[in-house]
Amino acid sequence: MEEIRLQKYIAECGVASRRKSEELISQGRVRVNGETVTQMGRKVSLNDVIEVDGKQVKMEERKVYIALNKPVGYISSARDQFGRKTVLDLVKDIKERVFPVGRLDYDTSGLLLLSNDGDFTYKLTHPKHEIKKVYEADLMGIPSKDDIIRFEQGLWIDDYLTSPANLQLLESNGKTSKVKITIHEGKNRQVRKMCDKIGCPVIKLKRISIGEVSLGKLNEGSWRSLTDSEINSFFNY
Repeated sequence: MEEIRLQKYIAECGVASRRKSEELISQGRVRVNGETVTQMGRKVSLNDVIEVDGKQVKMEERKVYIALNKPVGYISSARDQFGRKTVLDLVKDIKERVFPVGRLDYDTSGLLLLSNDGDFTYKLTHPKHEIKKVYEADLMGIPSKDDIIRFEQGLWIDDYLTSPANLQLLESNGKTSKVKITIHEGKNRQVRKMCDKIGCPVIKLKRISIGEVSLGKLNEGSWRSLTDSEINSFFNY
């Protein structure tokens, strides 16, 4: 293998995304051949010994790409300081070390992708690629036509204006409603905050698709491998 940047090597090892790998380096948690490295310009090869938090990491031979139907009550990280269940508890039968691509809130269910490919993670998580994410939500209240327009124009949440999003009313019973929401961002609890902004708080939230990958009939708590077509669709962004 030719030399590559240290942060890319760490990502390719399945430790974390490339951006998270850069954080690990800047925090002094990475060593190359016994030397702590904090600069991003360092290049390494398979001949080098790379350690993260004192543990040697090696590049995975086989790339893994999976779709998981995450239940409510699992966090989207490798481990949790409070001892809560993580999505990795649901994929223990995968021998390769994978990590979540992006996140899905503890109290949100649905489609979550996991992989050990740093470039794949970069494609899915970098804002410039604007990959579509679709959710189904049960809301308290019924969005008005004006609310739908506000979604399309963007909403001020905390200190930022959301990108244009789509809100489609599927059904209502007078007090609650079921909607489909499409966004191109993935900020913390964004869908819930957008719904709060229009006065229709979320009762239940489920992500049903990311880009060309749909949840389909995948059972809750189960996973499947992505098809070659699904994988390649992300690299075309």
